[in-house]
Order: sequence, then structure tokens, then C-alpha cells
Amino acid sequence: MFGYYFELALCSLKRNKVLTALMVLAIALGIGASMTTLTVLHVLSGDPLPDKSAKLYYPQLDPRDLSGMHPGAEPPNQVSWMDGMNLLKAGRADRQALMTGGAVAIQPAESAIDPFFEDARFTTRDFFSMFDVPFQYGHAWGKAEDDNDARLVVLSQRINDKLFGGVDSTGKTLRMGGKDFRIVGVLDSWRPTPHFYDLTTGNYSESEGVYLPLLTAIDLKFPFNGSRDCWGNGTNADMKTGLCTWMQFWVQLDTPAKASAYKQFLINYSSQQKSLGVYQREPNVRLRGLMQWLDYSKVVPSDVHLQLWLALGFLVVCLVNTVGLMLAKFLRRSGELGVRRALGASRGSVFAQLLVEAGTVGLVGGIGGLLLAVLGLWFVRMQPSDYAALAHLDLPMLAATFFLAVSATLVAGLLPAWRACVLAPAPQLKAA
Repeated sequence: MFGYYFELALCSLKRNKVLTALMVLAIALGIGASMTTLTVLHVLSGDPLPDKSAKLYYPQLDPRDLSGMHPGAEPPNQVSWMDGMNLLKAGRADRQALMTGGAVAIQPAESAIDPFFEDARFTTRDFFSMFDVPFQYGHAWGKAEDDNDARLVVLSQRINDKLFGGVDSTGKTLRMGGKDFRIVGVLDSWRPTPHFYDLTTGNYSESEGVYLPLLTAIDLKFPFNGSRDCWGNGTNADMKTGLCTWMQFWVQLDTPAKASAYKQFLINYSSQQKSLGVYQREPNVRLRGLMQWLDYSKVVPSDVHLQLWLALGFLVVCLVNTVGLMLAKFLRRSGELGVRRALGASRGSVFAQLLVEAGTVGLVGGIGGLLLAVLGLWFVRMQPSDYAALAHLDLPMLAATFFLAVSATLVAGLLPAWRACVLAPAPQLKAA
């Protein structure tokens, strides 16, 4: 029966081309606007590590002095050098990584390539295994290299393509900041969205081009970027004091029990630091999971939420207009529907026929909406925001486009279809 109803729907839509075009246009405009904003929100609010996020946590401590203290205050979003190194050496997590963002001057061996500055990640060895960073060539460095200021570097795929034409460059030498570094690994394509492990350099920044052992970068005084927060006598000149927070510390805890134990360890550590006179405040710690950290940090721009509500409101307006157009169209066919009823068709059959016609309008409108969404996302990518380049329609959102178009049109068609099928057939036959 569905095939028969679908044929009737196509005939009816062809018979009233202007009315059909208006309904399709209304649906296409509403779906296009809605799916553009929904796709942007989907990209920006996704889980950057869906297979691992439940095990990743971001510890926060509060080493600040008493100035400006008030009950319930959140601890700083980063850790100090002293706290970071203490937590790293304690080794209480399954994996852990202390890091900060930086920049290095690269002097290519090829004279045809001019020297340039590149964003860098100064980190410890577990960064790669903890965040499931894929390698194209080579591997990460080990514990000995972490502890001994080894001059090693891991390149991103982008930098390896630029400097070495994409071939395996492991074992070669790269000069950075006037020093020679041996390449031990090259990453495969990797850009987690959001840039969760360091939101101070941008919520949706690209992944860094080079990765260096943390102690090596600090001892060579490579410049770091990102935010910093100092208090008391702390200054930006000596970031190794305990009076500035400027580093990110992540841990992997494989079970909820380990997470509870680690939070208690943070409380005990804070109490110990206070008893030693290093901390002035009472223990104030947080241990948020990856997705909790993203929610707390409000990584999705507020204007994206506003645009979504506006687009959904526009979709409702389009659907209201579609209801009126369908009601006019179905009621104009009362004579035809009356003949079908007189020949024995039930109200349910007529109702189903009209809903199939409404769904067909939604399907065609979905195709138009998809084209408008692709155009809308192209305009988003032209914007100067750091997330603009991420606005692409993936397979789930493609399926969602047609699901939303058809389901919304079916809902819009309920009232017109019911109103048309409840008309008594006898008066319609007389009028016909």
C-alpha cells in the first residue's frame, strides 16, 4: 500500500506545482537553517576521545594565598610547576602527563624553506599513550629521556610533510631554537576537537606541530604560551616558583575506585602542603572527568547556542506555514477524497495516504534543506573564528537532516490530514 500511496502523492504534488513548491521551500529553509546550527553544535560539543574520555581526569589544586578568598571558590584551572612535578613524581595514576604549550623557531635543513616559528607542546611521555595519539612513523620517547633532558622531538604529520615531503624522517636531525634535536616519531593525522588538553591556547586550536620533552624545553628556556596566574611575590620571570599556575596536568584512572582514591590523595597532598606552610588555604581540590571539564570550561561559544535557538524558532515558523499550505491543499481535494470514501476507503486509509504525501514533501524539502545546510556551513567556514574550519557535515548529521525533515513534516501534516479525512463524503460528492 505504501507504494500505491507514494504514487498518489507524486501525482498530487505534480498537479499543484505552485503549492507544492511553496511547501518544499518552507521546509527546506527551516531544515537548512536548523541543520547548519545543529551541525556546528554537534562538531563543537562532541567527545574528543569517545573510547577514553571516561578514564581521563583533570586535577585542580589551590595553592593561592588568602587574598581574595571566599567560600566555595573554584581552584585555579592550571597547576604550578612545583605541584605538577610533585604529582608527576608521586605516580599515583595509571598514566599521567604534565605539559604546557610553547613555540619554537625551526631552521630547516633545506635552504628552499625559510625558517619559521611553530606551536609546540612541551610534555611528558605518557601524553601520547594516554590520549591515544596515532603514530605514522616511529614512537614516543621513554622515561629515561624524560628524566635526562634528551633532545628528542616528535613531529606532526603536517610539519613532516612540510620539511621532509611526508617520508619517514625518524632518526634525522631537526634544528630548533639553535639546537639539534633527533626525530623519534611522526604523528598520523590527529586533531582532537575540542583542544581539550590545553584550553588556554584556544578551545578549537589545531594540534601543535612539534612535541618535546618538558624538562628539555624548560631548561633550554623555550618560550611558552597560554595563560598564567601569579599571586603574592610570584612573577612571570621565574615560573618555577610555587606562586604561579601555568601548566596542565592530566591523569588516566582506569576505574571509579581509582578515581575516588586519587581525589583523596589530592586532598591529603593539599593538607600536607598546608602543614608545611606552602599552602595557606584549606584543601580545595577538584577531579573532573574530561567531559565534565569541557562542560565546566564552557568550551562551546554562547553565540552558537543562541543561533541554534533562533534556527529552531525559524523552523517552527516554517512548519506553521506548511500546516496552513497543507490544510489548503488537502481541503481543495475534498471531492477526490469523498469519492475514495464512497468507494469503500476507510478514514485510516485516507489519513495514511495524506501522511505519505506529507512525508514526500518532507523528503524533497530535506534534499533542499541539505543543499542549504551545505551552503550555510560553507559560510561558517569563511568566518575568522577558530572553530570555523571544523564545520563539516558528517554521516550522522546527513541522516539527521532527512530524519528531521520527514518527521517534522509528518507532524505538520497531522492536523491537515485529520481535518480532511473526517469530512463526511456525501456533501463532498454532491459538491463535486
